[in-house]
Amino acid sequence: MTDSKFNKPQKLLQKLWEFLCCQQGVKSCCDCHWFQEKKISKSDIQHSVHNPRLDSTSSHSESISSRDRVDSIDSRARTDSTSSTGTLMNDYRRAGKTPIIDMKPIEFWAANRESIQPRPKRRHPSEAEISVENFQRELYEVNKSEGLTDEQKLVRYQLGQIHFGLQYDVSEKVLMVKIIEAKDLPAPYCLDKERQDMARSNPYCKISLLPDQKNSQQSTVQRKTQDPTWNEYFMFEIPYKEAQMRILEILVKDFDKYSRHCVIGQFHLALNSVKLIKGGHMWKPLSPSSKERHDLGEILLSLNYLPSAGRLNVDIIKAKQLLQTDLVGGSDPFVKVTLTINDKIIKCKKTTCKKNTIDPVFNESINFNVSPRQLANASLVVSVWDYNSKSKDDFVGRIVLGKMATGPHEITHWSRMVQSQRSAIAQWHSLRTRQECDAVSAASIAVP
Repeated sequence: MTDSKFNKPQKLLQKLWEFLCCQQGVKSCCDCHWFQEKKISKSDIQHSVHNPRLDSTSSHSESISSRDRVDSIDSRARTDSTSSTGTLMNDYRRAGKTPIIDMKPIEFWAANRESIQPRPKRRHPSEAEISVENFQRELYEVNKSEGLTDEQKLVRYQLGQIHFGLQYDVSEKVLMVKIIEAKDLPAPYCLDKERQDMARSNPYCKISLLPDQKNSQQSTVQRKTQDPTWNEYFMFEIPYKEAQMRILEILVKDFDKYSRHCVIGQFHLALNSVKLIKGGHMWKPLSPSSKERHDLGEILLSLNYLPSAGRLNVDIIKAKQLLQTDLVGGSDPFVKVTLTINDKIIKCKKTTCKKNTIDPVFNESINFNVSPRQLANASLVVSVWDYNSKSKDDFVGRIVLGKMATGPHEITHWSRMVQSQRSAIAQWHSLRTRQECDAVSAASIAVP
């Protein structure tokens, strides 16, 4: 009895002690904690040593019991893992702020950045500027010769007729055009009042396949006649399908040594309207030219600058369809290149003369000593001349490249040379008159 009386308070104290220990989280405070830790550690050891080969040889009852133990341990592990992940997330959030990473891209070109000027606002024309007189009439001009028959064109314009033939060779892929003759051409005084010889013309023909006007060909000049005869053949290498999309243009021009070459008349023929393979000959009336033309020819140049050596190389490659300045035998062209810096002539060099041709091939190189500092203010005046042994040389045309360039094509060629130094840059250029160059370039004015 006495023992039982003393045992009850001891048991109550023990339970109270166990309760307080469990609330404070003290481990190994009682037998239950020690037994649980011992049981979990034993099962963990069994789970870690688990081997499928050994399980396959064991009995069925042992495998079931082991699976039950594993399932119970997995369930307790899931609950422990969820609680642990929750505490980890709280600890991560309680940690310092998330570091900010600068994702701004590195601009490698910042060192050579150029200042970009803002684009000016477009100015709208005022009501006074919008009038019929300010419109460019040539842009809205309608070809009055369309819809007229050949007889009506001949009576209305009275510019004469042209006799020609054409045929396409399928095996050679060549379009052959034969300029035979012309008749009843008008007298020069009807077209150009500045000519010295008002009685007779010096006609020649220029043949093109539009829209390509660069690969045109030219006949010889017939002296002092209104009824010239040529009987000359001209070959154009072109595929048949492409030839059907072209327009044959024949310009009849009047040669004059002391003034511009006047266009007597023109004729256009859509090649898809005729049977090219069969071919044939035809007479067609000439119509007036739609606009005034200054066909002075083209020149092919190559530029190359070496900054380390301070040398500017200019390669005169060739020219084509130059304006003919001699009545008989074509021309004797040569090229003169003049270097100017700040509108002052520094050096002038020229090529050899090519005899009796309007399509000369030079393949000559001209060098100038130009420092990188001088290159920004340098200009090249390229002039084509016709050599005369007994009189003054005849001016054909020119262009200006560099700081005082004469057009967008010349500016582009010079810019490409500056950007790609040590590399040769070649480009075709259309020759201009002296008046056109002097109007836009001070370097052209400085060069006689």
